[in-house]
Amino acid sequence: MTLLETILFTLVFIAALYGIYYAWLWILRKMSAKMVDSDKMNEDIRKVEVIDVREPAEFDANHVLGARNIPISQFKMRFNEIRRDKEIYLYDDNLNYASRAANILRKDGFKNIHILKGGFSNWTGKTKSNIK
Repeated sequence: MTLLETILFTLVFIAALYGIYYAWLWILRKMSAKMVDSDKMNEDIRKVEVIDVREPAEFDANHVLGARNIPISQFKMRFNEIRRDKEIYLYDDNLNYASRAANILRKDGFKNIHILKGGFSNWTGKTKSNIK
């Protein structure tokens, strides 16, 4: 194999791995949660648990008003803080963390799990920043 062929093969292999990873996340989302748009989440926000699964620095920079931060890096240790008697709305920036968090909750028997379609960038409701 020439160097060019090796590089091309490596790039195709990496692209295939990314494709498999994103397919796996899509399957997790389908099995674990329903996708909701910003309007539906805004409509229900006072009667549900809204969880931001981004890391604290991102949460502090800007987040949905009324959301709690349980970062994905701590989610397996802290998801028991979430009430089981309410619907759960999860969000992050690009649906990767929210999909993984929804799967953790589903495996533990949580019901009525939702993920904000398009992530935080699609949120049209009120936001809050903890940075002064």
